[in-house]
Amino acid sequence: MAGSSKKVIYAALVGNSLIAITKFIAASITNSSAMLSEGIHSLVDTGNQVLLLYGLARSKKPADEMFPFGYGKEIYFWSFVVAILIFAVGAGVSLYEGIHRILHPQPIADAYINYIVLSLAIIFEGFAWYFALKEFNKQKGKFGYFSAIQRAKDPSIFVVLFEDTAAMLGLVVALIAIALGQYTGNPYLDGVASVIIGLILAATAIWLAYETKSLLIGERANSPVVEGIREIATNTGHVDHVNEVATMHMGPDFVLVNMSLDFSDEIDAQEIKQTVTTMTQRVKQEYPIVKRVFIEAESREEHAAPDSEQ
Repeated sequence: MAGSSKKVIYAALVGNSLIAITKFIAASITNSSAMLSEGIHSLVDTGNQVLLLYGLARSKKPADEMFPFGYGKEIYFWSFVVAILIFAVGAGVSLYEGIHRILHPQPIADAYINYIVLSLAIIFEGFAWYFALKEFNKQKGKFGYFSAIQRAKDPSIFVVLFEDTAAMLGLVVALIAIALGQYTGNPYLDGVASVIIGLILAATAIWLAYETKSLLIGERANSPVVEGIREIATNTGHVDHVNEVATMHMGPDFVLVNMSLDFSDEIDAQEIKQTVTTMTQRVKQEYPIVKRVFIEAESREEHAAPDSEQ
């Protein structure tokens, strides 16, 4: 999973770096606000890919005394930072530039340079988008796109996919606006395009922040994993009742499991120990992403008591 994530991020990083440089050169020549907004967009995306790579590297650090469950959530944190940067820098600057250009319109010079740059950018960005989509399709399986995004525990791929999708939309908006502005002679369309690009980036950032928030604060494993663990516990001898199966993703490939079980009254401490060992081994064998399992022995009544007292 980490290897696929890095491939997607590296592809986007190289593409956005080259595209950003080209857009800024074109913006300086043509005086286009929409092109400047697109250059800022690509620059922000380039920085975001660097942050995602940093987050992936940090998430692989082994557990230590300060962080006994490892650093897996680093990728969630840095994905959330990416969403903030898209909103604050990408959307903010594009909206500011667009409003400023609407209030103080200026004609676009050498518009054909913009056509060439935007057309090439669409091609290059299209390859990066297709690569990210291809990797995401491998992970989503039978689920739809929205459902797969909600179920995804590795945000790096869908963050890049969101960024590339927003980039493609922004490029199309800029291309249409520049063409219409040249055809109609309306200088306001360039500023309007910048505002639209800013709104696209803002919507992308808000969606990304929403999707990464639950992972950052502690999202459970997907339902099939939780139900599978419950079934293993239920079918293990000497377990009268499974009170609770609580899970949390400590990283894309690290699930923490905490179970409350009501063991049979007929077994002794040694048998409970053997049952716990067997159950833990089965859970980890069936679900390799489960790295730590904690099991609490308590009766059904004891487990339910705190709820009844509230």
